[in-house]
Order: sequence, then C-alpha cells, then structure tokens
Amino acid sequence: MLASLLTVFPVVFGAFVAAQSSPTVVCVAGQCLQGFTNTTIGATLSAPGSGLSVLLLPGQYDSNTNPQLLHSLLTSPSTKLSSAPGFANGSSISLPMTVALQPGLSTYPQAFFAGSGTFTPLPESNATISASTFSAGSIMLGANVWAAVASTTSSTERVILWDSVHDLSQVSRLSSSLSVLEIQSASCSPPCAGAGICSASGTCTCPAGFAGSSCETCAPGFFGPNCQSCPSGCASCDEGITGTGRCLVPVVPNPPSSCNCLNGACGSNGQCTCNPGWTTGDNGTACAKCASGFFLTSDGNCQVCQLGCTQCADGTGDCITCKSGFTQDANDRTKCIPAQSQTSAGTTCPDGSFNNGNTCTPCSPLCQTCSGPTSNDCIICGAGRVSLGGSCVSPDGNGVCTGSTMIADNNKHQCDSCPAKCTSCKIPNFNVASTVNQLQCTGCLPGFVLSQGKCVESCPSGTFLDPRDNLTCQTCDSTCGTCAGSSTFCLTCANNQLASDGKCVASCPSNTFSASGACLSCHPDCASCSGSAFNQCSSCPSDRPVLTNGRCLPTCSKNQFFDKTSSSCQSCDASCSSCSGSGPSNCLACASSSQVLRSGSCVAASCNGGSSVLPGLGVCLSELVSVPVASGTSTPAPLPTISGINTPTVPDGKPRTLAWWQILLMALGCAFIFLMFLICWRRQARKKRAQATAKFAAAKRLNDKTGWRWKLVRFGERLFGHKPVRRLVTPPASSESYRDFKMEKMRATATEEARHERDVDNILDGYDYSRPSSRYTVSTRASIPRTTYDYEQDTKNKRVILPQRSNSDANRLSATSLSATSMYSQVTGMPRRTPEPRQPVKNARDLLPSRFSGTSYSTSARSGPSVLPPPPPPSPPQIQNLLDDSRPPTPAQEYVRLMTLANASQTVVQQPQPQPQPTETGTTNASNVSRNPFLRR
Repeated sequence: MLASLLTVFPVVFGAFVAAQSSPTVVCVAGQCLQGFTNTTIGATLSAPGSGLSVLLLPGQYDSNTNPQLLHSLLTSPSTKLSSAPGFANGSSISLPMTVALQPGLSTYPQAFFAGSGTFTPLPESNATISASTFSAGSIMLGANVWAAVASTTSSTERVILWDSVHDLSQVSRLSSSLSVLEIQSASCSPPCAGAGICSASGTCTCPAGFAGSSCETCAPGFFGPNCQSCPSGCASCDEGITGTGRCLVPVVPNPPSSCNCLNGACGSNGQCTCNPGWTTGDNGTACAKCASGFFLTSDGNCQVCQLGCTQCADGTGDCITCKSGFTQDANDRTKCIPAQSQTSAGTTCPDGSFNNGNTCTPCSPLCQTCSGPTSNDCIICGAGRVSLGGSCVSPDGNGVCTGSTMIADNNKHQCDSCPAKCTSCKIPNFNVASTVNQLQCTGCLPGFVLSQGKCVESCPSGTFLDPRDNLTCQTCDSTCGTCAGSSTFCLTCANNQLASDGKCVASCPSNTFSASGACLSCHPDCASCSGSAFNQCSSCPSDRPVLTNGRCLPTCSKNQFFDKTSSSCQSCDASCSSCSGSGPSNCLACASSSQVLRSGSCVAASCNGGSSVLPGLGVCLSELVSVPVASGTSTPAPLPTISGINTPTVPDGKPRTLAWWQILLMALGCAFIFLMFLICWRRQARKKRAQATAKFAAAKRLNDKTGWRWKLVRFGERLFGHKPVRRLVTPPASSESYRDFKMEKMRATATEEARHERDVDNILDGYDYSRPSSRYTVSTRASIPRTTYDYEQDTKNKRVILPQRSNSDANRLSATSLSATSMYSQVTGMPRRTPEPRQPVKNARDLLPSRFSGTSYSTSARSGPSVLPPPPPPSPPQIQNLLDDSRPPTPAQEYVRLMTLANASQTVVQQPQPQPQPTETGTTNASNVSRNPFLRR
C-alpha cells in the first residue's frame, strides 16, 4: 500500500517541485493537510527514494492512526524519523509513539513556531539560566513546565507562561524582545525553595552546598544565602544559610589521634613522640601512662618522683622503691633520705663532704651533698642547679632545664615534666624562690589552644582564637559578649544591644530577625521573617511574591494570576486556561478547545479545511499550513493529489474478516457459556430447594438422624441391603410444636376412622341381615336414620372432642358385622383391634348368603308386621370413636338411601325358607331396576 502511494507522488509532483519550494504534508493523529509551511516543531517522517516527507506535530501515534497515508508510513520498516531540537524521539519508529517537547522551553523567531528553534532544558540551578535578551515570535513549553519571562521594555513585569504561545503579538503584556527569568517543572509538591530546581520526575535538584528535600538549607561546612564553603584551613565555621562564615575551629595538622597517640605529637613519618614522663600504655596507645620514676597526678599529669625514689604511687606520690643507700623518710613517705656518711673511725661527715675512708673529703662545688668527688656523684645539687638524669644542670631565666623541655622544681631539686597537653612550658622570671604553680604552657598539642597559660580544647567565652597563629585565645573587646576573628567583630553584645554583622546595634535591620542577642539573616526566599526557616516568611521579595503558609512562592497556580494590589492570587476569567491579569482580555491560553487566542482574548477558532485546534498548541492546523487555491488567480496552483491522505486507515490495506475457525470458536464459546449458565442456574435452584426442605424439616424436627440408635439402624440397613426408613421424630412434650403435632395426629386419625365408618355404614345400612336361630329375614336396619358424627376442637386445651352417640346408633354396628374372625384372632386368641381390610363391593347381593333370594326378600317384606331383631351388643370403643365423612354420597349410596326410605313403612316378617334362592334386588319394581347402580345390564 505504501509503495503505491509513494510511486504516485514523484511522478505527478516532480514538475511542481522544480518550479516552487517543496510542499509538505503536516499531520496530527486523525488528520493530514498538504501544503506549504515553515513550522519546525515535532518530527519528520521520510521514505527513502520517494521524496515524500510528512511533518508529525506533537501528539500520540499508533498503528491504527488515521489517515491511511500516515498509517502506511508509521508501519513501514523503511521509514526514517528525524526530530526537531527538543524532540528526542531518535531515528527509529516504535509504536505507540509520543511526539512531545522535552521538559524545557523552546523559542522560535517567527509566529506559528516557524524558523529555527532554540531549546533550553530545565536548568540544574537558577544561576545557570541566561538572562540575556532574545527575540521570539512564538514559545513552546514542555508538559507540566512553566517559565517566568519579562519584556525588555518592562523588566519588572514578570509574566508566568504555562502554555505554548503560537504568536507573542497576541499577548498584550509581552513583546518580541524577551528575557527568561526562571524555568521550572510543576511536578514538585511541596515546591522547591529558591535555590532548588524542580525536575520532571518531581524531585528538587539542589546546587552544590544546598541540602534538604526542598533545597531549603545549607549542607554542613557551607554558609550564607548562597551556601558558600567555609574558609580554607577551617574545620568549623559559623555555617548555615544564616551564618557568617567566621572560622570557629581551625584545621589541626597531624592531630595525636592520627598516629594512635594520646600525650605526644605525631611526626611526618607517622611516629608518636611522647611528652617527658609518658610512655606507651598497656593497651598499645602511645603516651598513655606515666614512665618509670613518674607518677600520675589527680589532674592527669605525670610528675617526677622525689630524689632517691625510683618508683612511686599514682595519685599520692608515695615512694615504693628507694635507690640503693636511701631509706624512706618516716615523716614524709614521698621522700627517700640518704644514709649518714661516716668514716672508719665513726665520725659523721657534714653536708658538702663524703666519707673517703678515714677522713671526710669535700664534694664537688656543684653539689650540696654527694657520695663522691665528681659532679655526677651529687645527691643534691648546689645552689642554682637541679638534677637531670643524675647530672646537675642550670635552668634558664624561664626555669627550663638546659637541653630539655622540662621545668626546674626548686623543692624537688630536679627537673620536672610540663603538663600533659603542653609541648613546652616556662616559669616567668625564674629564680631560687620560684615554684611550679607559677608554670605556664607555651605550646600545646595539636587540637588544643592556649588560654591563660593552659592548654584547653576551645577558647572560653569572651575570647577568640587569634587567626595569626590559630593557637592563642585573645580577649574580645569590651563592647562584645562574644566575638570571632577579631576582638571587635561581635557575635553577641554587652549592654543589651544586638549584634548585627559584627556590630552592636539597638535594633535589627530589615531582612533579619533577633535571636540569642544577635540579628540573624532571614532565609533568602523571604523579604522579612520571624525565624530562619524558609516557611517563616512574613513578606516576600518581587521574584517570589506569593505568600502561602509562611512560604514565598514564585507563582500562583495555572488558572490564577498574582494581584499586586491585594498581594494575593486571583482566579482567571473562565475563558482562559492561564492569564496575566483579570478579565477576558488578559488570557495567555484558552480553556476551550474550540477557541484560539487573539489579542489576549479567546475567540472562536473557525478553522479552515475541516481542521481543528491542536491540543497544547492553541492554533488551527490550517493556520500552520498554507494550501493554494485553484489556478487562474494570483495564488499558486493547487497541489497534486496524494493517494491516502484523506482515506481512513485500513489495517494491512484490506478489510479484516473473520476466518471460519474463528467463527466456530466464537460459536462454541457462546454455547459453552450458555451451558455453564444453565448448569449454574440448575445447581442454584437445587440448592434453594434443598435449603427450603432442610428449613421445613428443621421446623418440624423431621428426619433427626443424630442419635446413636438411628445411626445403628442406618448401619444395619446398609449392611443387609434394606431401603432407608424415614423416621418421624416426635417433638418434646413441653414444646409448642409437640401440641401442634398431637393435634395434627388426632385430626389425621379421626379422618381415617371416619372414612372407615362411612364405608362400613354404607354397606351395612343398605344390606344388613340378621340370623336369629335358623330363620333369616330382612332387617329394617336400613330404615334407621343415620346420625351425623362430627367433632370439634377445644382450642383452649388444643384437643379433639368427639360427641357421644345414642344407643340406637351404637347398636347398629357390632364387631361381628364389621369382620369375621381373623387369622390374628385365631392364632393369638385375642380380638382384633382394627377393622378387617375392606374389599371392593361389586354387587349388593354378594353380601348375602347364597340360600337367600330376592324373591324371599320381597315376599317377606310384604308378609306382615316386622319383627325387629334383638339389639346387638354395644360396639367396641373403636367404633364409638369413628367420625363421619363429609364427602358426597356415591351413586350406590344414594340408591341405598332411596330404597331405605321406600321400605321404611313396610313390615317385614321373618319366614323360614326351606332353600332360599337369591334373586336380583329390585326385580319387582321396574323403576328400581332402572335406578339400581349395581344392576348388570
């Protein structure tokens, strides 16, 4: 299909192209328009060798996109894709495909996105945005991106663009000469601080030195509104977004910790040199305990033991071991005293001499006491000298022993160590009267500072570290409470004044707030504030004018504008999707897809050629493409026809039809679905019937099969193959159901007995014969009127009450008239308790003995007065309780009744008959014969 479309275009269109500039086909999903255009946005589709190119405007495209020409190009493997600046779609086509501008801003020198566009992506920081002036006829924005621009003629007028503008001349507050102030994505919630840039992924990108989820503060080691790095050589400064950057802690070169040293200095070779009196500790830390001949004091220093003591106790200094020739002083246990020097004659030598056998010999002039003639034999050095390693040395004017860093102790007559953290010390104006409590440190270990002759970790309040040597703590000026860097740069002030930028003032200036006796700067997002945080703003600067929940934001929402009069956000006109002011004439984009922007107002689009307004561009497709009209006018000749440009898309070039197997599968699927629906419906109906049955059985307590006896019966039925027997369970006697159950049972019994009585009475009333002695006569029993037996219910006690029958009615029935002797009675000798099973009656004469005939019956009936037989014995109780049936009489019963009434007045005389022969009843009366239902015809 694509080949046929492309072969037509070069032949027909070749001559036209040679004469004029090449036309193109501009397409969006669903519509293509052929003509001339300068628009450069989107991507271009081209088929090699055909000379045909199609410009794809921003939108969504897939394999079903109309028209057929566009479909063929998108699905052809030979089609190439080239994207405009800012449209990163690559060179290959992968459907579905989205043609869209990347997050950022693209400007075009002409209206309707014509000319060579310049794309500016989202910057990494606001500082990288170039504020240079450029000329633009139209602007296009990426999805969910806004930009703050200003005209060069009015640089203070910020306009926030949320939508693409196809013609800047249609915006009343913008001109063709613009500068971009800020580009941001609207994906971040909450919005980024002023230093942060919102990325397309919805996170704030922070420049170097800034930190926080919204880039609202400085990282450690940075200070100021721009988060600058602390000065070099400074380990800690007055940091933070409101800090001054003054150095508080300088960098310590080669600290003791760098070589596992405690009271010594690390050399360049990584070795630790201990201060005098210290040695390696038991845990391996260098310079961690006192050396031999020294003891640890309560203030953490190592001091030398007294003369003559080689080992003394920590804390007290009591001597543990004395030198040879010395004994511990009984009065002062810290001292060891030498033994008296005596001659062989027993003479004690005075001080300044020693025993030389038989005589006392003077010591060296350097010794006060000695044990020999040389200066190395001194026990106590002479005046102005102290002992150092067994030799007498002279201290200098600061009391420092010659050739060492130790200090002279006049009381101990020897050189002692400096404090632990001091690398050097002195006693100013040393003389024989100087004491060690006058000692002052002159050098400290790295990491310590010198304050009033002592090595401390930091300068005390009211002093500052002298930046000239980073060692000595100097006193602040009297106007400062605390200072830094110099004596006059106040961090806090005396006399209830406030420190502001190193000066003491009575009140804080603007853009600062008072805290802890100083004026601190507000967050750079704020013009005034109540605290240092970015959400404690009281007023806002011009570049972030919107004050919301203590924060200053650069813009209102998309359908709002910032009103300077009220300093608040106001809603745009209903016709605008974004605006720069109130009313319908300050629109930047239109809310309706059928309107376009004209001079700041939204009007009806009235697109030509059946085109529509392009989403996101706010312009008709016909406005981007110039289509020539027919020849004979001043306009160019019409364009040649390209097949498929207006044809709906037909996938694969032909209509899609279903194969036979697809139709069969669909039919089978429908049949299967119907079958499953029917099965489910039947199953649901059975389930409902079973539930109703179970509910009825539960209400009547039927088929209760939970007892062990019933389970045993069921097991026997399964074992011997019997059919299951239904069990009727009687409800408890105390329940309401039991009384209802008894009433139903009594009604059923009464109905059954009444039916039996009806059948028996119908037979006996019509054909009842007595046999007194040996003669048989017809009884007038049938003439006795029947009594209707009814029953009634005692609704209060819920029982059935049967009425009493008269003796005449009771005598009409007897046990012998109901049944003969049964097999049960013959076997057991006991009378039956129920009537004999009834047999169907085909003819009334079958009830009479064969020796009786109808003739004798008729003769006897006419012979004379009747002799009634003796009354029969009373009926059994079962007969007394029979109830009459209310059903209508059968034809036979009706016939019996009529015969009974007809013979009621006749007298029947019992005559002996020798051999009675039964005849048919009713032979003497023709009318009776015609109405006898038992007569065989």
